[in-house]
Amino acid sequence: MSRADNALQKLDKATRRWHNAADEPWLSLLRPDVTEREYCDHLVREAPLEGACAYTPQLSHVIELRHLRRAGLIAQDLLALGLTPSALASLPQCFSITPFKDVPEALGWLYVVERTTLRHDQVRRHLHQHLRDFGYASHYLRMFDHVPDHWQRFGKTLDRVANKPERVEAMIEGADAGFERMQRWFQSMGTRLRSTA
Repeated sequence: MSRADNALQKLDKATRRWHNAADEPWLSLLRPDVTEREYCDHLVREAPLEGACAYTPQLSHVIELRHLRRAGLIAQDLLALGLTPSALASLPQCFSITPFKDVPEALGWLYVVERTTLRHDQVRRHLHQHLRDFGYASHYLRMFDHVPDHWQRFGKTLDRVANKPERVEAMIEGADAGFERMQRWFQSMGTRLRSTA
């Protein structure tokens, strides 16, 4: 890695082997025949990272935790797609995600989730064209519509924290763990959702 690489570039290079698998669930929605059920299933599978980050010591000092509060937006969209409140309350949880030991590890996990926001606009525009009532269920995908520099600001946060080689390594380890855990979670949820289809 070049010494000039910023933290985002280092994370991108170090975790490239995970990217195709992480993008695939989003890209699978970009079909003309996509259904509301498929979009609903995707929202159900979105990894519940928010809770673990909320309890990480000092994380709120380096990043605005309001950007992590996605669970409420996902719940709002699932209700708009026809899930009942009782069905929403009984959705499976990913209990293998636990609070992180420190800020660099949490930011590595956050990189995994924040990277998916780069797909949100493309997916939102596609679903708006192909799903009749999508507008009522697009709060999650619209969460950064008015924050065009969100990814760059996240990168600057990473740079502020990645001021020592060991912190960069902790971020990379956190990102690797995040991609691996997300992939396992999506696979297990895919099996559950197919069995109930």
